[in-house]
Amino acid sequence: MFVTSTIAALEEGIRYSSTKQKAISTNLANVDTPNFKEKTVSFDQVLQAVGEKTGHLQAKRTDERHLSFPLPGNGVVSLREKGELYNHNGNSVDVDKQMTEMAKNQLYYNALVDRISGSFQSLETAIKGGK
Repeated sequence: MFVTSTIAALEEGIRYSSTKQKAISTNLANVDTPNFKEKTVSFDQVLQAVGEKTGHLQAKRTDERHLSFPLPGNGVVSLREKGELYNHNGNSVDVDKQMTEMAKNQLYYNALVDRISGSFQSLETAIKGGK
């Protein structure tokens, strides 16, 4: 199948959003579980994975005073536990924060799906010869 670097990047973004949704759902499901620690998803590793797949996310230093761009990790989305305590039972899940993150993630996901749909429609138009 013909896949452009744009489509590959959008697919990685959708994968990230899906993983983030799972983490948020897990956090909300365990809001009353004693000593449960909030889980988060790292975007940095997803960004690195896209760069490795497409070869188009090479960072350049335009000035020696700028920070360098080493990206650690192996490109796999990781779930991290955060240690802040919000509840007396040792639970670190903040329901309001999780609901806000869920809404932001849904908007992000919808934008990615809309964009990838547009990319496929453009390919379809090109294949049909603009008809």
